[in-house]
Amino acid sequence: MPQHDGMKRMPMKKFMAVVGEAIDSLPEAIKRHLDNVVIDVEDAPTHDFLRDAGFTDEEIAAGETVYGYFMPLGVDTSDLDMLDSPNRILIFKYPLEEDFPDPRELRIEIRKTVVHEIAHHFGWTDRDLERFDDNPDPFGDQG
Repeated sequence: MPQHDGMKRMPMKKFMAVVGEAIDSLPEAIKRHLDNVVIDVEDAPTHDFLRDAGFTDEEIAAGETVYGYFMPLGVDTSDLDMLDSPNRILIFKYPLEEDFPDPRELRIEIRKTVVHEIAHHFGWTDRDLERFDDNPDPFGDQG
């Protein structure tokens, strides 16, 4: 996986801790509705994953990717199936590190990505989230 000149990758354990901090920082009113959500961290989406997510081969070749992805349960899922197959959120480490080599910006973008994907769990669309995503630091409290 390419990386910026002089950029040192964050160890996976540290990256996962930042994701955990983003989850922990959510208001309790939101966290209590995340029992059926699994949040995983992976290095990067595969080409097959990106194709399944709707990217064309040309977009993938041009470097288009995702930072995170919300994978909802199927609509015919019974209550029993929800226990075995919860909603899943994936956060992708390498694309975030590539696009945000500054450690402070990286932490902000990890948090934004976690919040963005959790918002999908609550039914928000990408269009609903545009104003949030366009703000370089919507939290204003990152040090």
